[in-house]
Amino acid sequence: MVFIASSLLVIVNTAVISVGICLIAIIKWLIPIAGLQQRMTALANGLMWLWSTVNHGILNTINPVQWHIEGGEQLTKQGWYLVMSNHQSWADIVVLCSVLRNRIPMPKFFLKHELLYVPFLGMGCWALDMPFMRRYSKDYLAKHPQKKGQDLRTTRRSCEKFQHSATTIVNFVEGTRHRYDKAQTRHSPYQHLLSPKAGGMAYTLAAMGEQFEYVVDITLAYPDNRETPFRDMLSGKLKKVVVNIEVIPMTDVPQGDYFNQATFKRQFQAWLSGRWQSKDTYLEALYQQHHSSDI
Repeated sequence: MVFIASSLLVIVNTAVISVGICLIAIIKWLIPIAGLQQRMTALANGLMWLWSTVNHGILNTINPVQWHIEGGEQLTKQGWYLVMSNHQSWADIVVLCSVLRNRIPMPKFFLKHELLYVPFLGMGCWALDMPFMRRYSKDYLAKHPQKKGQDLRTTRRSCEKFQHSATTIVNFVEGTRHRYDKAQTRHSPYQHLLSPKAGGMAYTLAAMGEQFEYVVDITLAYPDNRETPFRDMLSGKLKKVVVNIEVIPMTDVPQGDYFNQATFKRQFQAWLSGRWQSKDTYLEALYQQHHSSDI
């Protein structure tokens, strides 16, 4: 009964906010005036903040959840951030938006260009000024070499609007949700994580690197609900959420051309793998401590 009721509440909240954002998208499409579009985007971001706040209220009302948030005290809504996070569950988006909504600008995601044409979803994300990217495959570029670099140049142009308003971009670096059976199948070198995919992170930095002030490295964990945190959240069984936040100045992030410099590519991959190894060590210690306290 709790699962059904909470699911309905989340669905209704999402549907109502989505309709509002889609209406804003229609206004932006019909009236392409820069000043009005900026105000409409701000209104759409406000609706996304409302969606996050209502979800946060639902989560806390139906769950005996304890929030354990470490770090991030220096974050501000006036900053430009690239957030990278491990990906444990569908619950991660709700948790990240809940934790970050009053700390930094409302999160945005780099989306595949094909999603622009998905009914309602594409329209809503466009209204929120989420950047759509078109990545060309190696096979395609081999047949059309003149297209090399065009995808990145197009994405850069779409991100120029972020120069004038504080922005947060979120990147789930593993590319998909972690499961222990999936980690074994993919031969992950980590105990609690999938291997990070450096290409997506490098692409985001290449498109907006000059605008970011910090990389915000977030580690998410659900110590009591490691197997099914999203289902447990909707069932009122989510007990503890751990959010570890580390803020890294861009000056401490390797800089270079990931796609054309082999030496830098290896350097960046090594840096990201090191970050992931630190996450894995942190999670192992967290789970060991939690296990010991339960004995």
